[in-house]
Amino acid sequence: MIAVDGIGVDFGGRALFNDITFNINETDRIALMGKNGAGKSTLLKILAGVGKASRGKVSAPKDAVIAYLPQHLLTEDSCTVFEEASKAFHRIHGMKAKMDELNRQLETRTDYESEEYAKIIEEVSELSEKYYSIEEINYDAEVEKTLGGLGFQREDFNRPTGEFSGGWRMRIELAKILLQKPDLILLDEPTNHMDIESIQWLEEFLVSQAKAVIVISHDKTFVDNLTNRTIELTMGRMYDYKTNYSHYLQLRKERREQQQKQFDDQQKQIADITQFIERFKGTYSKTLQVQSRVKMLEKIEIVEVDEMDTSSLNLKFPPAPRSGNYPVIVTEMSKRYGDHLVFSNVSMTIARGKKVAFVGKNGEGKSTMIKAIMGEIEFEGRVQIGHNSMIGYFAQNQASLLDGEYTVFETIDRIAEGDIRTKIKDLLGAFLFGGDAIDKKVKVLSGGERTRLALLRLLLQPVNLLILDEPTNHLDIRTKEILKDALKAFDGTLILVSHDRDFLDGLATKVFEFGNKRIREHFEDINGFLRIKKLENLREIERKNQK
Repeated sequence: MIAVDGIGVDFGGRALFNDITFNINETDRIALMGKNGAGKSTLLKILAGVGKASRGKVSAPKDAVIAYLPQHLLTEDSCTVFEEASKAFHRIHGMKAKMDELNRQLETRTDYESEEYAKIIEEVSELSEKYYSIEEINYDAEVEKTLGGLGFQREDFNRPTGEFSGGWRMRIELAKILLQKPDLILLDEPTNHMDIESIQWLEEFLVSQAKAVIVISHDKTFVDNLTNRTIELTMGRMYDYKTNYSHYLQLRKERREQQQKQFDDQQKQIADITQFIERFKGTYSKTLQVQSRVKMLEKIEIVEVDEMDTSSLNLKFPPAPRSGNYPVIVTEMSKRYGDHLVFSNVSMTIARGKKVAFVGKNGEGKSTMIKAIMGEIEFEGRVQIGHNSMIGYFAQNQASLLDGEYTVFETIDRIAEGDIRTKIKDLLGAFLFGGDAIDKKVKVLSGGERTRLALLRLLLQPVNLLILDEPTNHLDIRTKEILKDALKAFDGTLILVSHDRDFLDGLATKVFEFGNKRIREHFEDINGFLRIKKLENLREIERKNQK
C-alpha cells in the first residue's frame, strides 16, 4: 500500500492544494479529475518522485516499483525501438551484473574473516533473493508482444526511435512502463495520439494485468471502462469517490446541491442574526442577547460551495450555401511514400449532410486521405470535390501552425471580417479567453488553449464541408462535449478522424475503416463498428488456434 499524507503545494504565492491524504491499494484504478490548473499533473509528479511537495509526504514499500508516463516526454534517438523498450529490464539486468561482480570478488578474495567479506556475502544473499524471486521470463518475447499490442509492426522494431512521431515515441515509453510490471502506474493523458484499437488494447491490459493505476485522461470511455475510483481536486481540496467517472459526476452533482442548501440555510441564519443585532443593538434590555448573537456570528464557519465551471463555449457554425449532392468522390486512388504503399485502388463516396468517421490504426492512411482530398499531396487516381463545396479544415498540427508571436486577440482580429470584428472579445470570452488572456502571446498557450483558438479561427468562416483531423487532442471532457453538440447541430457534411470513442458515439453515422492497404465502408455507427471488429478479432483468434 502507498500512503499520501498531508501533501500540500504552494504555487505563485498561493496554495495549489493542501492536506491531500489518501491511500493507494493494489486493486485501485483511480481517475484523477479536476479543472485545468487544479494540480492533477503536479500531484502525479509528486507520486512519481519527480516533483516535490511543499509539505507532507508519500510513503511506499522499499521495493515498490512506481512507473510514470508524463504528458510530454523525450526518448533517446540513439537506439532502435526494440532497444529502447528493452530498457524496461535494465533494473533486472543490473541486479544480475552486480551479483556476478560480487560473486567474482568472493572467488578471488581470501580475507574470509573480515567484516568487508561478510558484507559482500550479505549483499549477494539479498540480491539473489530478489533476483530469483522474479519469475523467469523470455524478455525478447515480452518486448515483442507489448510493442505489437501498442500497434508497432515487426519491421518497426529495428527502426531508430528518431524516425517516429511524438505519439509513437509515447507508445515506446508506455511499452517500457508496462514491461516493468510496476506496483503503481501513473499515466498523464496516455491516449492522446493513439488509435482506437491501441486504446482498447491498453484498456484491457490495465484492467486484466496491472496492479494499481492512477490516470489523468480526457477520454471519457477509457476512464469509465478502466477505473473503479475517482479522486477529484477542486479549490485546493480533494474528494474521494469509490466509483467510476460517470457515477462520480452524479455524486458530485448531489454533493454540490447539498452544499448549496447548507450555504443558503446558513446565509438565512446569518441574515436573521444580523437583523436582530441591528434592530436591538441600542436597546438596554436586549444587550446580553445582542452580545450573545454577535459572538454567535463570529463563531460561524462559512459553508464553502465547490466551484462550478460556468464558462462555456458557444460553438455555432455560421450558415453556408447548399453544396452539391456528393461533396467528396474518390475514385481508384493509390498512394505511395517511396517503397511504402499506404493504400491501393480505393474508392469512396460521401453524400451531402452525412457525418462520417475515418478510423483505423495509425499509419493506415487516414490523414493521407484527408491531405489528398485537400489537394496537399500528389496521388494516383481521382478526387472530385462537389459543386459549391466550401471546405473548413482542421489538421492534427493546426494548433502548432498558429503564429506564436501574435497575441490571442491579434490571431482572430487578422482573419475576422465585417461586423464580427466588433465582437471579437465576446467570441474569445466564449472560447474561455477572458480578461488578460486575450493579450497572451500564442507561444505561451497550452496545447488545449491553442486547439481552442485554432477551432475559433475555423468557425468564423462559413463552410458546408467540415474536415477535422483529431480535433479533440488536448481538449478537456467538458469542452469536447460542447464541440460535439455543435457538430451534431452542423447541417453540412462532416469528415472526422478521431480515436475518441465517446466523442464519435452519436455523432458519426457511418464509418470508413482504413487498414491492409484498403478502405472498408461500414454502415453502422462507432459502437456497431466496434462490435463487428471484436467479433472479427475473435474469429481470427479461433482460426489461429485451429491451426
